[in-house]
Amino acid sequence: MSENPRGEIGKTNDTELVKKLLLENYGYAPDLIYEIRGRYHKVYAYKPCDFEVKSTDRQGVYFGRIESDGIRLTIEGSFLVGPKATKNIVELDKERAKRYLAGESVWIDENLHGWIIVKWGSYYLGSAKAKGGRLINYVPKERRLRV
Repeated sequence: MSENPRGEIGKTNDTELVKKLLLENYGYAPDLIYEIRGRYHKVYAYKPCDFEVKSTDRQGVYFGRIESDGIRLTIEGSFLVGPKATKNIVELDKERAKRYLAGESVWIDENLHGWIIVKWGSYYLGSAKAKGGRLINYVPKERRLRV
């Protein structure tokens, strides 16, 4: 695979590419069908279903996004991957979790780099970019807590 996974889009099956990125970064990939859509390389995930669905152009839940350095998970994506992920998970204490959900970047003790699943207790709060001991916040504005 090239350095930038976006270069593989269209050359590799979407499901294979996403599973490979998930295994490399988090050590676990749910058994789902993944589709990469649009110019922002958004990833949608779903399971096949026997129900007849009339509108098939928008199947799945927004799962994440292919970035130039890996895969960034949404809050829903982190809930699907997080419980069985074996690496790149950071658990925050209550105060930092509140600040993170309010849209702030928070400091961590670990010196990690790249995309990280953020967790508090049994809740998966989404993913953040770890850089120099800091978690850069990616919680969408419309989903942030008002504290």
